[in-house]
Amino acid sequence: GTWPDPTLFAVSIGYWQDPYIQHLVRLSKERKAPEINRGYFARVHGVSQLTKAFLRKTECNCQILNLGAGMDTTFWILKDEDLLPRKYFEIDFPMIVTRKLHSIKLKPLLSKPILDLHSEDTLQMDGHMLDSTRYAVIGADLRDTADLEEKLKKCNMSTQLPTLLIAECVLVYMTPEQSANLLKWAANSFETAMFINYEQVNMDDRFGQIMIENLRRRQCDLAGVETCKSLESQRERLLSSGWESATAIDMMELYSKLPRAEVIRIESLEFLDEMELLEQLMQHYCLCWATKGGSELGR
Repeated sequence: GTWPDPTLFAVSIGYWQDPYIQHLVRLSKERKAPEINRGYFARVHGVSQLTKAFLRKTECNCQILNLGAGMDTTFWILKDEDLLPRKYFEIDFPMIVTRKLHSIKLKPLLSKPILDLHSEDTLQMDGHMLDSTRYAVIGADLRDTADLEEKLKKCNMSTQLPTLLIAECVLVYMTPEQSANLLKWAANSFETAMFINYEQVNMDDRFGQIMIENLRRRQCDLAGVETCKSLESQRERLLSSGWESATAIDMMELYSKLPRAEVIRIESLEFLDEMELLEQLMQHYCLCWATKGGSELGR
């Protein structure tokens, strides 16, 4: 039921700790290049820091919506760190959700924490959905916000609670209209909210064009690539969708700001011939965050 996943390789080498990932995905046969693993590390670190800051500021009296969650393990990690929000929602395509729920059913390490927190007599679960007191997994298409909203409300999503929405390499696969629609829905649905987006940037230059071509060859079309022109276009799309403040940084900038001890630790894990490719790669991904209704949320 599991599928190959490149992040498991980075975890297996020791870039960061995740005792749950191996139960959801299997190790990919292909070794990823060191610069890609460092990129994964910076991404995981950046999203995690923003998430934890949001949880601390709201004192966990909030909810998290992971849009396009895939085989993400954040729910279990936050539970271990005593940082669970009131409820954690994951949304992905029904086919992916079915695979994830299959793994959860089979593995007590994954199902027990959900059941331990569950206060009702029965657990709501079918092939495309799991709903429990603190955790919900929903099969839906993010391009259909009406259906998405209906399914979330069935799982007791609150429009009153401060809400963090996370999208990693998700919006870029939608047309600019579809992603704007999702961003507007998110900005309009919650009084206090924060949106984290991680994806490509600076895609207009030569390196960006090569990235697009390589993906096309693998039948992977980035429908939303025009929004990934620059950090400015990334900020602009958030502001024009109704978010009050927006910040965007490329991953090289984020990498340069990582705690020194962490950088020394991960740079000793694998030898990297030259920094140039790492820099090029990191300049083509960005971390963006936007807030509304809570001025201090994104600081």
